[in-house]
Amino acid sequence: MLTVIGEALIDMVGRRGSAQDRSTYRAIPGGSPLNVAVGLARLGGPTTLLARLSGDAFGQVLRAHALGNGVALAGAGDVPEPSTLAIASLDEEGIASYAFYVEGTSDWQWTAEELRRIPADTTILHTGSLASWIAPGGALITETLQIRRASAQCVISYDPNVRPGLLAGPDAARELIEPYLRIAHIVKASDADLEWLYPDRDPLDSLRAWSGSGPDLVVLTRGGQGAAAIGSDGALVTQMARPVQLVDTVGAGDAFMAGLLGAVRSHGLDRPDAIGRLDAAAIDGLLREAGEVAALTCEREGADPPTAAQLAAALRRR
Repeated sequence: MLTVIGEALIDMVGRRGSAQDRSTYRAIPGGSPLNVAVGLARLGGPTTLLARLSGDAFGQVLRAHALGNGVALAGAGDVPEPSTLAIASLDEEGIASYAFYVEGTSDWQWTAEELRRIPADTTILHTGSLASWIAPGGALITETLQIRRASAQCVISYDPNVRPGLLAGPDAARELIEPYLRIAHIVKASDADLEWLYPDRDPLDSLRAWSGSGPDLVVLTRGGQGAAAIGSDGALVTQMARPVQLVDTVGAGDAFMAGLLGAVRSHGLDRPDAIGRLDAAAIDGLLREAGEVAALTCEREGADPPTAAQLAAALRRR
């Protein structure tokens, strides 16, 4: 079982183009954890999303989207708070920027009882994004993962998915994010994440610093420049991205995360000791599969990751 903890929200997505072109928005299920869960389920892994879904109309849309994509919902009852909204604007090149409406919404009001609903057969436990650092629930999620790490029962994965508009500056953000480096076996971040968190340092140097802080595998995504990773042996592995016919970048980072964890599962690496023994060749293979999942998603509109069959066909073509 692959279990994802975090938010499921509604992306209000504008049309690609100038500000005038983006006057009409569509309501699309989103949120990094939901996107990762859907991506994992489409890749064929049994997947559970542990989320707080509102009982409002948007919450019903989110529930239907998860279940329709084969994602199980672990005790996700109809909570009374409203659904979270994200406004996604696409520029002329299809690059997305976001604004969030999060005050008092459902995704952050976690209780310890809710977080005890993690399925007992979970072998990969992923969290990240807004729910991992927005109060009051972020601290409870951190504590939950600390307990899981101490028990050595599963591989723990983390993606901070930094949103500067919701964080009180890099100093405060590092205090919320860096504790996960001592908890997670796998950590993924984008170059934009690390440039904002550590503005005076090259992202590769930040990647090296994170590698020395606890994770067995740290991964840096660099958009069209591909990805880089460091395993427990400290060696840097790089993977170039293939050219894509870009439609937009919505959900691309989440698709990469799903592709990475899906590859970990499919290659029988979903054990803490296996992640600690990854060599350069194995890491290169994981990056290749994750990069292809992200590339296929960028060639479609919105967060629409591929199925296992579509990924296999794309990898054969490469």
